[in-house]
Amino acid sequence: MSYRCPICGNTNPIYIGYFKNTPYCRRCLKFIAKQEVENITFNNETVLNLNYELTQKQVVISNQIIDNFKTRKNTLIHAVCGAGKTELTFKLIEYCLKNNLKVGFSIPRKDVVIELYNRLKDVFINSKVICLYGGNTNDLEGELTVLTTHQLYRYKKYFDLLILDEIDAFPFKNNQVLHSFLNRSLKGNLLLMTATISDYEKEKFRNNKFEIIELYQRFHGYKMPIPKIVLKTGIFKLLYLLKKVKEFVDNKKPLLIFVGYIKDSINLFTFINIFVKGGAYLNSKVEKRENIINEFKRGELKYIVTTSVLERGVTLSNLQVIVYDSYKNVFDSQTLIQISGRVGRKKEFPNGEIIFLSYKKTKEMENAIKTIIEENNIRE
Repeated sequence: MSYRCPICGNTNPIYIGYFKNTPYCRRCLKFIAKQEVENITFNNETVLNLNYELTQKQVVISNQIIDNFKTRKNTLIHAVCGAGKTELTFKLIEYCLKNNLKVGFSIPRKDVVIELYNRLKDVFINSKVICLYGGNTNDLEGELTVLTTHQLYRYKKYFDLLILDEIDAFPFKNNQVLHSFLNRSLKGNLLLMTATISDYEKEKFRNNKFEIIELYQRFHGYKMPIPKIVLKTGIFKLLYLLKKVKEFVDNKKPLLIFVGYIKDSINLFTFINIFVKGGAYLNSKVEKRENIINEFKRGELKYIVTTSVLERGVTLSNLQVIVYDSYKNVFDSQTLIQISGRVGRKKEFPNGEIIFLSYKKTKEMENAIKTIIEENNIRE
C-alpha cells in the first residue's frame, strides 16, 4: 500500500524516505507542529470598529460574499490594486465571529501579514486577533488568525472561513505543499483575492465552482496612474535616477526604488547615498524590516531601495515609484502591476509617478501598462 503524507498529501515515492521502516515525507519534513491546535470557543462580543464608510460598490460586494458564505459557495475576488480588497471582507469576518466561527486570513509574505494584523486588531477590537509567521508562533488559538501560508500546516479542519489574499504571490504560487496545507486547514469555505489574474486562470476557478467577483475601481474613484517607460543607458541612466531621487526628496514625496535582486538593493543604495541622504535599503535578508518600514511611514526616511519584499501591502500617502532595470526577468507583468499599484492609493494623493527605468523596453513592461489602461477603462 502506497504511503500518503498526512500533512501535504504527497504520494510521490521520490519524496518519501524511511526511518526504522517508518515512512516520512521529505517535502514537508520541517513542517511538524509542536502542538495540536485545539478548536476552542471564545465568548467575546464582536465589535467592528470602522471610522470610514465603504463605497456603494464595496457594500454590494461585501453583501454578496456574505450570501455566498451562507450558501457554502467559494468566492474569488479580482480587484485592482487600491480597490480596498481587505475592506470587502470586514462584514463577512464580523458575521463569522458573531456566530463563533473560526476565521483565518492568510497571505504568502510575512511583512504583509504583520501589516494586516496591525490593521485587523484595531478593526475587531473585542475579538482575539493573533498573528503567526516564522519565529512568532507562541499563541496558536484565536478567533481571527492572521498568518503566512506556511503556518497553515499547524491547523487541520480548523477554519470555517479561510481568506487567502495575493494568491498569485511568491511563495504560494505553484507551490503544491502550500496548496496542500490550505486544503488541510479548511473546514468551511474559501475566499480568495487577487489583483493580477489571467482570464485563463479565472476560467479554471469557475470550473471549480468558484463565483468570480470583479472590482475595477479604486475605492476613491480615481484611476490607477499609468507607468511611463524611460530608456537610458550607462551613466545617463544613473544620472537620470539621481535627478529623480533628488526631485522627489526635495518635494517631500516618499519614494520606493525597486530592484531585481538583493545585491542590487545594497549596491544601488550605496551609490545613491553618496549624493542623496535620508534613505535605506530593504531585502529579505535585512532584519527588523518592520522598523525600517515604520520609519519610512513616519517620514524619517525619504526613500528606500528595495527588492520585491515591498511590492505588496504598503500604503503610503503621496508615494512615488521607480523600477530600476525593469528589463530584468524578475519583473514580469504581474509584478510590475503590483509595484505600480503602490502609487495613488490615498484619496488625498490619487496620482503619482511610476517610472520603468531601463536600457530597453520589454513585453512584460508593455503588457503591464496595457493591462492597467484596460482596467482603468472598464465601466462598472
